[in-house]
Amino acid sequence: MDWWETDASGCSIAGAADIIGDRWSLLIVRDAMNGVRRFDRFQHHLGISRAVLAERLARLVDAGILERRHYRPEGERRRTEYVLTPRGWGLQHVLIALMAWGDRFVVPDGQHLTEVRQRSTGAPLELRLVRSSDHTVVDDRDVATVPGPGARRPRPVPPR
Repeated sequence: MDWWETDASGCSIAGAADIIGDRWSLLIVRDAMNGVRRFDRFQHHLGISRAVLAERLARLVDAGILERRHYRPEGERRRTEYVLTPRGWGLQHVLIALMAWGDRFVVPDGQHLTEVRQRSTGAPLELRLVRSSDHTVVDDRDVATVPGPGARRPRPVPPR
């Protein structure tokens, strides 16, 4: 079955894009991964309007990517912070892949803002696709997507 013959309505990319596919959601998750937790800090760092931020945070909470946690600084009112869930941390590879693409094709050479390093050693890291059987790194041009177990043909395919 070729790609154009499959029903793309159940596509994982489309489903993920419905949840995190806009600029602000991705940047909120990026900031959360870098330790931002409070509404005012997200707003200040991103330069986003309060209304848009509130809507995106609510959507990310509803999707199980962030969770609200309440805390109370001594002598102050109760406040809310936003913390990544395991589902949210699962987006780390996605954001690193977007960053690597941006570093390569968008940002001028040598001008990237951040580097990815192993926390415990400080060693530089890079995202690569590896063959499951023996962990050999595979060249980007040697990657193909094929129909998976959920692929289906819901309607007749138009003639070529």
